[in-house]
Amino acid sequence: MTDHDVAIVGGGIVGLATALALTERHRDVVVLEKETEWAYHQTGHNSGVIHSGIYYTPGSLKARLCVEGARETVEFSRAEGLPVDICGKLIVASTEAELPALDRLAERGKANKVSVERIDGKTLQEYEPHVAGIAGLHVADTGICDFVAISRRFAAHIHNAGGALRLGTTVTALDQTEDAVTLQTSRGPVTARQVVVCAGLESGQLEHADSARIVPFRGEYYELRRPELVRNLIYPVPDPAFPFLGVHLTRMIDGSRHAGPNAVLALARQGYRKTSISPRDLAGTLAYPGFRRLARKHWRMGAAEVARSLSRRRFAAAVRRLVPDVADSDLRRAGAGIRAQAVAPDGALVDDFLFAEQGRVLHVLNAPSPAATAALPIGRELANRLGNG
Repeated sequence: MTDHDVAIVGGGIVGLATALALTERHRDVVVLEKETEWAYHQTGHNSGVIHSGIYYTPGSLKARLCVEGARETVEFSRAEGLPVDICGKLIVASTEAELPALDRLAERGKANKVSVERIDGKTLQEYEPHVAGIAGLHVADTGICDFVAISRRFAAHIHNAGGALRLGTTVTALDQTEDAVTLQTSRGPVTARQVVVCAGLESGQLEHADSARIVPFRGEYYELRRPELVRNLIYPVPDPAFPFLGVHLTRMIDGSRHAGPNAVLALARQGYRKTSISPRDLAGTLAYPGFRRLARKHWRMGAAEVARSLSRRRFAAAVRRLVPDVADSDLRRAGAGIRAQAVAPDGALVDDFLFAEQGRVLHVLNAPSPAATAALPIGRELANRLGNG
């Protein structure tokens, strides 16, 4: 006999969506979260953008699940009376050199069935009067919401369906037998027939998978003192070599405007401040051959990101490529988030969602953005992979 049918490790939006999908299939579920509130880490530091799916390789898990998730996130928010606004966004080409990448992005969006329109510089300013660009894409399917509120509503539905919710419960080890898994926790052992590890920044810490290792990247934000400069969402043309979208401007669901993020190595897995350093976490990152290969290959870009992290003037200069009227003094620091990015042993950044099965344990090894947008279909995907136990 086991305590539960399925145990979920991690109470972010992906873990809760997985538990929700399983309770809808009438499976006995427990969610174990080390923090004292839901959606504390990646989900709780999310910009709230509902991504459309335009960026992702056609046929990939990210593309399929993001497009499904965007629609379902809007439907869920409206049905539950949670804040949501489908405001659309602009992807702006600042130079002639960016036009081929812009066109490729438009084709990718169309392949993913995203509503995307190629527009000229004049039309850009009809959407955003203060933007500067020679051309762009208008993506109508993108919007903003409150992913923390959505996560808490998932938890309420899980509770109402009879699922067990345990906050303040740290999982320290997994012990498998042929028939069950015992989870050693800070509040005593828990047994389950199957386990899903949705631990975000801690993914891979319970059992290391050979396919990839999580490397934490801190993304820093500024709040715009003059919100009238930005109506909705303004993005640059992204560098296709990286999964990061570049410094962009976002209207948050509370009406504030934020600029960011950059992407610098976090010196601690939960190092939301520049001064946050974990010698153990940092040593683990530096010892990983995949990170060292990544650093050697992209050190110039890494150095530029660090310089932007240390200088508000440099950060503001990146923002002015999109909105020239933003002065250095218009930016005030507004916190940071940590992206749990899987890096392969050869130094490649894992681009797609990545799941790995080890016996009765299913690990979510890579679920960065757009995982919040795609949470509901990710939850169903993981439930499908568990089968009937």
